[in-house]
Amino acid sequence: MFSNELWHKSDTTTYSIDQSIRFNSADTAYMHRTPSSTGNRKTFTSSFWVKLGKLGVNTALPMPGVTHGIGSSSLYLTTANVLNAYMYYNGSWSGLLIGTRVFRDPSAWYHFVIVVDTTDSTASERIRIYVNGQRETNFSSEAYPTQNTDTDWNLSGEKMWIGIDPSGSGYNGEYYASEMVYIDGQALDPSSFGETTSDGIWVPKDVSGLTFGTNGFYIDGRDSADLGDDESGSGNDLTTSGLASHDQVADSPTNNFNTMNPLNPLNGGALSQGNLTNVLSGDDQFYTTQELGFKSYCEVRVDAQSNYGGTLGLGTFGGDDDDNTLVFQTNYLSGYIWLNGGNASANIGGTITTGDIVMMAYDPTTRKWWVGVNGTWRNSGDPANGTGQVYQHSTTDFGEGIGAIVWGGWKGSANGLTVTWNFGQDGTFAGQETAGGNSDGNGVGNFKYSVPSGFLANCTKNLGS
Repeated sequence: MFSNELWHKSDTTTYSIDQSIRFNSADTAYMHRTPSSTGNRKTFTSSFWVKLGKLGVNTALPMPGVTHGIGSSSLYLTTANVLNAYMYYNGSWSGLLIGTRVFRDPSAWYHFVIVVDTTDSTASERIRIYVNGQRETNFSSEAYPTQNTDTDWNLSGEKMWIGIDPSGSGYNGEYYASEMVYIDGQALDPSSFGETTSDGIWVPKDVSGLTFGTNGFYIDGRDSADLGDDESGSGNDLTTSGLASHDQVADSPTNNFNTMNPLNPLNGGALSQGNLTNVLSGDDQFYTTQELGFKSYCEVRVDAQSNYGGTLGLGTFGGDDDDNTLVFQTNYLSGYIWLNGGNASANIGGTITTGDIVMMAYDPTTRKWWVGVNGTWRNSGDPANGTGQVYQHSTTDFGEGIGAIVWGGWKGSANGLTVTWNFGQDGTFAGQETAGGNSDGNGVGNFKYSVPSGFLANCTKNLGS
């Protein structure tokens, strides 16, 4: 879903990012590195882009955290979704900033810059935090290190951690991380890592020309076989744990893809794998909206069958019933494929079972919807030629006038229906499949099956196409 106004627009930028690294908390995914040489312990800068997954839990953000002796230092989001930057040593806070701003938009890419410079004569300048180019200034608690304090960062033999709290508290990351940059020995402001477009949008810039220092690094995940590879030229590679090649995904700060929405008011199941794997139980509902701007294509894999009824498909969020909703329905244990629209149901043939991949294509101009399974379109459908659709809605608003279509999984008593979505960002379905390597006509996306001519992946690069 693209709820953030930042991602409804496009503007000219010469810098493009092709991937991010997906941290899944259930996999205890993290990175670490132990410096062999001591760098600058007073001055350093961390910059990264992150798209949040799980909300309302303690989440270690991808700034290097450190631990030394009986103290530790890190940056994380609390259960209240506010920032907590801390330096704790020998029973006291040598540095502590607890924010008041709430970070709970799972559709937006946030850019964080954290600057530590204990040499500064002004206490409040010794730790600075910026989000999307703007400095954070409102804190419920503030404590700053004394001038010229040697921190635990850049200390030889002391491990630095990304994606997990170094104190041993866990706080495993559940997000997409991109452009993780660490600068040893310099206090840089956000302009070193991003810039504002003529439309007032904060976007990334090329950081390869920066000087990274003794223990500095630049992790962008471009090498799926070595996600911790340092691209700075310093050779400061990070060791990975709980990460695999399929955790390199196409979702990025310059091309934002649809994901499921954990803010759905009727949720109660579970989302994981960057909000793409959807487990339904009871009366759970998760969905994502997409602008009606272009013909769209997506895929969804059935990971586990439901013991009861469960649905997935396209339409509008309609509460406890299926009014004006178009769905695939796994009917109890039979797995029959049903079409349901405006309370009218019809079996459109065949069954689906665990491991099947459902293909869906929608044309907002003609309001036609196509459905297929494992590479074959039902009803002898041909989306490219506009024929054989399984349904054509009579109005453009699907009964609620929201001006957007909804992809999702919902319906009461789903009890275990598990699916993984692919809007073009991950053709492996979180490592369960060999990616087909199929992109849309704009060269965007990685799908298991061929994308019908004229249909596009659900991402910001295709908005307005």
